[in-house]
Amino acid sequence: MQAEGAELIAISADPITTVNSTQQTLQITYILLSDKETKTIGAYNVVDPSEIEVARPAVYIVNQDGNIAWKYLDAKSGKRIGPEPILAQLKKF
Repeated sequence: MQAEGAELIAISADPITTVNSTQQTLQITYILLSDKETKTIGAYNVVDPSEIEVARPAVYIVNQDGNIAWKYLDAKSGKRIGPEPILAQLKKF
């Protein structure tokens, strides 16, 4: 993703202690943020309607102007998108 000029940032509804532990355990090198109060998750409308404390899998490509250029949003938690479709979209910009 960096080769395409992009930066990966992940947001979790988990508390910061869980996020930090996950980041260390999985050796995650990208930015991983905690949104325990689900303010950002709610603002992007990715709250799972069946579990309001959980975010649905979502990917947003935000351009340099701060506008959403592309998004992937699953109906509920559990389904993840791989890197290939994201990279294909990044190549379009």
